[in-house]
Amino acid sequence: MAQWCQLQLLESKYQEQVDQLYDDSFPMDIRQYLSKWIESIDWENVAVQDSLATVRFHDLLAQLDDQHSRFALENNFLLQHNIRKIKRNLQDHFQEDPVHMAMIISRNLKEEQKILAAAKSIETDRENTQTSMVLEKQKLDNKVKDMKNKVQEADQNVKSLEYLQDEHDFKENTLKNREHEMNGLTQKQLEHEKLQIAEMCFKLKFKRGEVVGQLAEVLNIAEAVQSDLISEELAEWKKRQQISCIGGPPNACLDQLQNWFTAVAESLQQVRQLLKELQELEQKYTYDNDPIKQQKGFLEGRALSLFRNLLEHSLVVERQPCMPTHPQRPLVLKTQVQFTVKLRFLVKLQEFNYQLKVKALFDKDVTEKKGFRKFNILGTNTKVMNMEESNGSLAAEFRHLQLKEQKVAGNRTNEGPLIVTEELHCICFESELNQSGLELKLETISLPIVVISNVSQLPSGWASILWYNMLTSEPKNLKFFLSPPAASWGQLSEVLSWQFSSVTKRGLNEEQLGMLADKLLGQKAQRNPEGLVPWTKFCKSLSEKSFPFWLWIEAILDLIKRHLLSLWNDGCILGFVSKEREKALLTGKCPGTFLLRFSESSRDGAITFTWVEHDQYDKPVFHAVEPYTKKELSAVSLPDIIRTYKVMAAENIPENPLRLLYPDIPKDKSFGKYYAGASEASEPMDVESSSSTGYMKTELISVSEVHPSRLQDNMMPMSPDVFGELKRSVRQCPVLDWS
Repeated sequence: MAQWCQLQLLESKYQEQVDQLYDDSFPMDIRQYLSKWIESIDWENVAVQDSLATVRFHDLLAQLDDQHSRFALENNFLLQHNIRKIKRNLQDHFQEDPVHMAMIISRNLKEEQKILAAAKSIETDRENTQTSMVLEKQKLDNKVKDMKNKVQEADQNVKSLEYLQDEHDFKENTLKNREHEMNGLTQKQLEHEKLQIAEMCFKLKFKRGEVVGQLAEVLNIAEAVQSDLISEELAEWKKRQQISCIGGPPNACLDQLQNWFTAVAESLQQVRQLLKELQELEQKYTYDNDPIKQQKGFLEGRALSLFRNLLEHSLVVERQPCMPTHPQRPLVLKTQVQFTVKLRFLVKLQEFNYQLKVKALFDKDVTEKKGFRKFNILGTNTKVMNMEESNGSLAAEFRHLQLKEQKVAGNRTNEGPLIVTEELHCICFESELNQSGLELKLETISLPIVVISNVSQLPSGWASILWYNMLTSEPKNLKFFLSPPAASWGQLSEVLSWQFSSVTKRGLNEEQLGMLADKLLGQKAQRNPEGLVPWTKFCKSLSEKSFPFWLWIEAILDLIKRHLLSLWNDGCILGFVSKEREKALLTGKCPGTFLLRFSESSRDGAITFTWVEHDQYDKPVFHAVEPYTKKELSAVSLPDIIRTYKVMAAENIPENPLRLLYPDIPKDKSFGKYYAGASEASEPMDVESSSSTGYMKTELISVSEVHPSRLQDNMMPMSPDVFGELKRSVRQCPVLDWS
């Protein structure tokens, strides 16, 4: 497959890297239209030969002419226009220096190959992992099938044994009766009959031993499968659930695990039933060294022990405690606000339907934690598990639970060692099973939860949930934050990206994560994946002038969800870019090129844009506007701010300095579909058409008023108070076309 075709099949994050290779000097349109021809040339060789570069340059122009002719035949006026424009730009840039063009093409092809190699490497690793997982599942599936087949074989052998036993008993009784009859069997016939019965007795002994051995083998297989299910599959599912709770990939459903658990339970139940049938055979006929008599008690005890162990691990929290008002923040519960939690019993046997009553208890059996708050569960805290119609699983869902803090009598002098959002609690679920002589206590526990009393504590509570589930899988370690471990940057960077991908369509790329690594670890750490980030640095203020790193991230997430979601999803916002990196990106770009980044100085989340101009010596000059907060963006959308933004210098006509979104996308192409009333634009100064009253239409625009001497300052202040509470950012002006 051609290289360009392969690139178009990659994920969006790799296509973004390809996009950055092309600009106005050599646009991607050429790469698209002439991909086969471009890939057929050895551009590395062309780039070192002036005469050959000149030939290839004119060949490329001829290829564009051919493409223009094809568009002409299709009557595609727009694409004809684009091709003519591209050809003129190429002539302007490379007519005198075709070698430069060859060098650009050669470099781009090599960079494309690197991007493809990186993508293929990751895809190969992913496929290998998936293949390994599939093979493991198939191996377990085969073990389960083998177990079920062995049980069926044992069942058939027990039936065969019953038939053989009945035949033996019949012949033996018949012989006894005929032995005392007059004119009965001759001595020779009698000896023959006794010999046949003796042979049948031998077969019975052998068959009994064979059946006992088969049942022992079934229990061996069941024990191995059960061990895999409990120690590996169930443990892995619980770990995946932890990851999904903090924004990671969605957790695989429990259906497959339920099928395996149920298959083992059914096999063990069948073995127990077959052992009862063997007991009846033993009572009918006994003899010395009978394998049934010798092994039955041991096999019964082993089957029952395995069955009990399987049931004890079958009660799981399918959906962790969560407030319906905050579905993407599970495990953080607010007092007196309803939350839901769902349980499932993985052994789906009809006899358990409506037999299990589950009760929810708060902090049950938790060792005394001096100073920690205590809570009562309000609402219906007992549920009966029943078969769901949707998937037939045995489940119970608590939908109307609430927490209420227990009031401490007198003055509370024993304040806890941890702040509220670092206190971890748990909800325990217990049940009893009494059936067919089996008495069993079942219990499971939720992941640790944080209980808040005010919604303002939610971000800090969520930080605790992130940290805990990222670093440990011990659900009873409720004193985790008395001495919280540090996280490696490799762990934390993945979790940070999940926070964005779980609420938007885009996670954080390597460039954005690199900026955050520098912010947390410092540039000297060189973004080492093993670099350690302490809990205090992640979630606490290190000085009076600073604010917690996580609260800054949380505020930006909220800003995106409320005001910037479409722009973020479309890739218009670079977001996490340091000022140094910002200058490096804009250097060499056309005047008016700008990028969007999040403010590092705003605790509550803000976004700003920076653009580049050139001074009289053609050196780049950078301007950044004062960040826009949620208050400003609630009144005017960011696309409209960018569309109407003006720089108002003394004695100068105001103009919009923003022309191209980094790297080189025309502003209106990126933001046009988001402009308010874009389809209703009026003509400049069209007083009569603007309204029936004759008034000019007005709109809010963002203006920076500066003295000429400050035009090269790094920060462009916005205008003074001009529109109610929307300070320093917008003013109401006639709709004029200043261009």
